[in-house]
Amino acid sequence: MPEIGRARQISRYLAFDRITNAPPYSSSRISGTRWKGTWSMILYPAVISSIAVIITLVYASYLDIRDRRVPFLTWYPMLIVGVPATIWLLYDATKNVSLITGYLALVAGFFYANYLDTREPAAPFRFPYLAMVLILPALSWFVFAKNVTLSLVPWYGMYAGVLLYISYEEYRKITPKTTKQKRKQQQANISDALSRWYFVLVIVIFAIASFIMMLGGGGGVPGIYIALSAIFCGVFYFFGRMHLFGGADAWALIFIAFCIPTFPMTPLLNNPPLGFLSFSVLINALILTIVAPVGIFILNIVKGNRAPLQYMFFGFPVKGDVVQDAWGFVMEEFTDTHGTVNRRFIGFWESIKQMYAGEGRVYTKDLRENPDLFKKELAIYKNAGTVWISYAVPFIIPITLGLITAIVFGDFLLAIKNAVV
Repeated sequence: MPEIGRARQISRYLAFDRITNAPPYSSSRISGTRWKGTWSMILYPAVISSIAVIITLVYASYLDIRDRRVPFLTWYPMLIVGVPATIWLLYDATKNVSLITGYLALVAGFFYANYLDTREPAAPFRFPYLAMVLILPALSWFVFAKNVTLSLVPWYGMYAGVLLYISYEEYRKITPKTTKQKRKQQQANISDALSRWYFVLVIVIFAIASFIMMLGGGGGVPGIYIALSAIFCGVFYFFGRMHLFGGADAWALIFIAFCIPTFPMTPLLNNPPLGFLSFSVLINALILTIVAPVGIFILNIVKGNRAPLQYMFFGFPVKGDVVQDAWGFVMEEFTDTHGTVNRRFIGFWESIKQMYAGEGRVYTKDLRENPDLFKKELAIYKNAGTVWISYAVPFIIPITLGLITAIVFGDFLLAIKNAVV
């Protein structure tokens, strides 16, 4: 088959070509599977990164099962391999230094947010971190950009202003305190709100800037992956910060987006329209997770366990005197009135509020590790006889399986839609 014909045949499988409607690129290096200026059917940098990510996720799953905790250092191996591999991928595909710098700015921004969240008050403030997150976007938007867009100036001003203010607050460690003075109370409320919500604003600004650069020709269509990564990662960072999602699970999805922005090869069920791998990983993980509640419901029916219908899917009873040996969150609220135990199931929205507040939910791991702090609760649970707890399969396991299935098979939701339609 002639060179051009072979290139055209393979280009039908290229997600990036389908997005851009780019014509097939012919090259003398047809014997390989990489072509200059386009995503290929097999993207070697993404393959290398995928292997590192899968190995790291498998180990993180093991830690989560054993300890129900994944230290942040666990993610470093996949990042050490994945971030350079993504830079290689972006450079090989676009030769766009502005786009690569924007990608690094996004990664640095998340690391800086994590630094602010976990920094000990007594630790010295690291100003080089702040300088990096301020300089990288400026280089991407104004120095390396092929077409400098002046409309980005106010957006950068807001971006820098928010980070400078939050960093100043962190440096001074201003803690809101109750005061009779109305002005001070208002300042405390503003400070607390900004410290909680600032990164949402940062991500929104970053995504808007990415789209402005794409429309202005500064980032090209591959910039979609930067914008999508900003939005996707920002959502899960917010969920993790608000205790609506496990911290390790949130970081796993965030770092998958950083390390594997697109499919490393054409999956068996073909590429989704945009080819954004992280979204397919999440969809596959959620679909795989549905299997667990169905299994728990069937098991409760077989064992004769009775509870309101919704709780039958997400929990099961354990003996009250050994509840601390199980894994999960207590789904009931108990009160002991003169030796009589009253119990009720915690409602869905009530549980969400407790998760958001980061308090109120009883975790069996806390019962096990701090029995002296929960003497009253343990006595009531023993008196109650049984306690309903939520099942505790770490979501990082479905995430790992979701990544593997997405790479090999593709997006399950898209496959279901195609099968139905």
